[in-house]
Amino acid sequence: MEVLITGGNGLLGRRLVTALQDRGEAVRVLTLPWEGGRWLEERGVAVYQGDTRRPETLTEPMRGVRAVLHLAGMSGVWRPIQDYHAVNVTGTQNVCRVALAEGVDRVVHISSWTVYGIDLGRPAREDFLLQPFNEPSSLTKAAGDLAVQRMIADEHLPAVIVRPGTFFGPGDHLHFGRIADRLLGRKGIIIGRGDNALPFVDVDDVARGVLLALDHEHAVGQAYNLSSDQPLTQQQFLEAVADEVGAKPPRVHVPRDAVYMAAVLAERLALASGTKPAVTRLGVKVFGTDNRQAIDKARQLGYCPRTPLRDGVRRTAAWYLTQRLDRTGPRLTV
Repeated sequence: MEVLITGGNGLLGRRLVTALQDRGEAVRVLTLPWEGGRWLEERGVAVYQGDTRRPETLTEPMRGVRAVLHLAGMSGVWRPIQDYHAVNVTGTQNVCRVALAEGVDRVVHISSWTVYGIDLGRPAREDFLLQPFNEPSSLTKAAGDLAVQRMIADEHLPAVIVRPGTFFGPGDHLHFGRIADRLLGRKGIIIGRGDNALPFVDVDDVARGVLLALDHEHAVGQAYNLSSDQPLTQQQFLEAVADEVGAKPPRVHVPRDAVYMAAVLAERLALASGTKPAVTRLGVKVFGTDNRQAIDKARQLGYCPRTPLRDGVRRTAAWYLTQRLDRTGPRLTV
């Protein structure tokens, strides 16, 4: 089987490239024109330059493939909602329409746990209404998810929707890297009591779940949560990261409402000045509220999280410390 991966240069994409090749699949990857693809070419991956926002660049990469793993998306950057919509909604629709035109057998669309909303008071299940938090990433991820659902129902798109938790692992600059940087900079705090569950999951577990969604004969037309069945609390996670990277664990508890108001002000200042906010409302909500996913449905595919989160933190911290040393050089102590 030949598989095209959009967003194959990212954290999850790299795992899927390796996993697919290890089982003998031919892999193509769609990369943006300015992205580096040397490591892909060294692995014998067919690299196509294109942009999901430009459907005319998608036909050639998709011609003749049996499946598409649609990972490409925008998240974690301070950009207007129009930019997010162009990638997470229009880009997703473009990928799905070209897949239909090219007769692709299966599309696996990577959505997000944030489509359900935040702080629901119970584990999110796949049949919950999508009620995303009012910010660009969550809103457009939900809109893209709904667009795929409509195409499944109206146009018989052979797609599976995967809604992973926030995944991390070696190579994760976006989440783990930022957390570790703040802890080492002694800027870490605990929002509220710190006993709320965080929605983190090891990236290797997510990759295995995506492959199950790709392979299972009854997965088409369904949505599946992929997360950890043993989440860590905010305080446990931050303490684990601090311990592994050699930082002092955060001890200062700040009321959630106070941090949220600071985020509101930071975002307003960023909009006015054209800068990036030091803290965002979404970040406060993710870290300061209890967020869990039910994974019973994914277990029907054979999904079972294998990597305890503390083990994931340990190996990601080892990567972080290595790349930090490469970046800063050894320190001379007297």
